[in-house]
Amino acid sequence: MARVWAALMAVAGVMVVAGASPAPSPAAAAVGSAFASVVIDACPTLAPLLPSPVPAASAVPSPSFTDPVASPSCAPPPPGLPSAMPSPAAALPMSPDDPPSDRLRLRLRQVIIGANTPKSVESSQHGLFFVQNNVFRHTMTVYDRRGRRVKTIQDEIRPSDFGYPKFRKLVRGGPVEATFTPDGRYAWVTQRAMYGPGFRKPPPQRGVCSPADGYDRGFVYQIDTRTFRIVDAIRLGSLPKDLALTPDGRLLLVSNWCSYDVSVVDLATDREIRRVKVGKYPRGIAVTPDSRSAYIAMLGGSRIARLDLTDFRVHYIPGVGGAPRDAILDPRGRYLYLTLSLGDGVVKLDLRTNRVVGRVHTGDDPRSMAMAPDGRSLYLVNYASGTVSKVRTRDMRVLQTIKAGRHPVGISYDIETRQVWVSMYPGPLRVYIDR
Repeated sequence: MARVWAALMAVAGVMVVAGASPAPSPAAAAVGSAFASVVIDACPTLAPLLPSPVPAASAVPSPSFTDPVASPSCAPPPPGLPSAMPSPAAALPMSPDDPPSDRLRLRLRQVIIGANTPKSVESSQHGLFFVQNNVFRHTMTVYDRRGRRVKTIQDEIRPSDFGYPKFRKLVRGGPVEATFTPDGRYAWVTQRAMYGPGFRKPPPQRGVCSPADGYDRGFVYQIDTRTFRIVDAIRLGSLPKDLALTPDGRLLLVSNWCSYDVSVVDLATDREIRRVKVGKYPRGIAVTPDSRSAYIAMLGGSRIARLDLTDFRVHYIPGVGGAPRDAILDPRGRYLYLTLSLGDGVVKLDLRTNRVVGRVHTGDDPRSMAMAPDGRSLYLVNYASGTVSKVRTRDMRVLQTIKAGRHPVGISYDIETRQVWVSMYPGPLRVYIDR
């Protein structure tokens, strides 16, 4: 085991002295406490999942390793390595005195390697991060702000326990995306399909699909973040993907990839009250601050849908670009930002005129986005390029492009700590800090 750990250190370019804490590299020393740490969250044999070293020009310091989480199937690290990591989130709360986010730059703080195959990651904004693993892992992994694994949640349920008497046997789900109630008490996690008795036609992993295919309907789970128990499950359309809560707390909206519609869940009753047809391959959802409208990105064309949440009528905004995937609104609800899977970048849409007023190329196959709370910066992953981009929203200028590794797919911004978590598929979690 000691040889394995030594090999890991060599891969990372880290010098470790027996009986002492890891010594930071010269680059790390130059930035003081900003040096990164790598958390091995499972067997060290997963070390090949480490991304390639980042070029020196990116000013990302060399990582050091620690192992704060014991794994039942792995031996502990050899003597001399630390058993607890420094707090990467220390003393970085948001405050009115913080500089504008577009004056800050991302720096790597942690790489978490473990028994996850993360498809998405989401901050609760109250100290937890939910990682939705590959569908066939059937798990969601929960971390705290120090990168320590808190819980692994299995996606197995008995649907009859939640009001679906036709399905009385245990079945498994397939986590996709998560969102949280404003107080962080509950997480909602979409399950792309159910696997087990009574579910005979799950949607395909890849490829085209349509409502005519008759694929099984998926579910969304409600999870108590204190007990990590699944406390509710609601049946939706076919292959649920993204989801959003309205700011007024009335509705949960979920895009259904294969049934080409959006499920509307009444949170007073925790039941789907309607399903609204929108178009091919709906994905990202953004809700206006007044809870009156939702914008839905759809990969099956070059338009997006605006769903009126007062009468549930659908209006379309054409010509935004090829295959819009993710959608995010600025804090005031004036501008909508969309990643374009066929446009290799981001567009900025002025909702007063419904016209594109800015665009920027960020990389190949841009996917998920996050936004700083001041609305000045966007953070997004470019799946095929293997990069993370930071974009200034004022003039749509790329401020940073960071080589992250193979297939970055999910991203989330934690307001209190300015941490930006990036999920790699399949592979590690990379934690940056904006400072």
